[in-house]
Amino acid sequence: MLSRRLLRIKAVKALYAHFKSDSDSLISSEKNLMFSIDKTYELYHQLLWLIVDVATVAENKIELGRKKHLPTEQERNPNTKFIDNRVIAALRNSERLTDYLTSHKLGWVRYPELVKHLYKAMTASDYYREYMASPSRSFKEDQKLIEDFYTYTVDNCEELENVVEEQSIFWADDVDFANIMVLRTLANMKVSQDEVPLLPEYKNEDDKAFVKELFRHTLVHYKEYFDYIGRFTKNWDVERIAFMDNLIMAATMSELINFPSIPVKVTLDEFIEIAKYYSTPGSSTFINGILDKVVEALREEGKIAKSGRGLLDK
Repeated sequence: MLSRRLLRIKAVKALYAHFKSDSDSLISSEKNLMFSIDKTYELYHQLLWLIVDVATVAENKIELGRKKHLPTEQERNPNTKFIDNRVIAALRNSERLTDYLTSHKLGWVRYPELVKHLYKAMTASDYYREYMASPSRSFKEDQKLIEDFYTYTVDNCEELENVVEEQSIFWADDVDFANIMVLRTLANMKVSQDEVPLLPEYKNEDDKAFVKELFRHTLVHYKEYFDYIGRFTKNWDVERIAFMDNLIMAATMSELINFPSIPVKVTLDEFIEIAKYYSTPGSSTFINGILDKVVEALREEGKIAKSGRGLLDK
């Protein structure tokens, strides 16, 4: 399922797009937000299929070797451990996965060079050599190889990042989040399962409601939050404060005030972390300092009211 951090990032990006486009339609901007989230869920399925296409490259290579007029001993009797990998077989035979890919027109058919590149990178790795050299053929070993592929080969592939962004502008910066979902899926797989345990898009309905409400509250009350934050930035050159900084602080205020079940520390930590990647150098330090003052003032005014076990005064 998509993490709360990703949902916060999506909300901030949608807010940024709304204001920069001078849109006056909350409904239209919210639809774009939800579409962007759906696209990340598509990317999860797209990435999950990637190892299947890499295995197809290996299968074709073995078949070509066998068909040679004078094949070598290795070509006549190739090591088929990788192409016989049971995790790959489970993914290939998953009706839920293949149906989803088909219905959403997803796949890597148009990017054979990328798939070949990943195959070469994988076969050149130590984790692959160790796997192929081991005489055992346990499901756990099969599982670990695929996890290593996504952890070390996919996660460090710049070509993949470029291809993904070419496929959809909504996938920019989403590979890491989708890859984490892939790894969770792989970790949940068991040899006795008939189907791949695909993750749901949201953990629960609360998460879906959370991202919508965060977006709406921040958008509707942005001017109010902006003016409130302005009380604590009087000694700063307003023109030099990045728009994204103000946007992140407004979204933080919205969450602090409107979501009583989320601890203050969680909200602050999440948005400060987002600022490190989506605003200017030094923004996270600046935002941290301003938000400390904002939280103190909101508490004094009784505008932060946390409820639930373990949340009082946090």
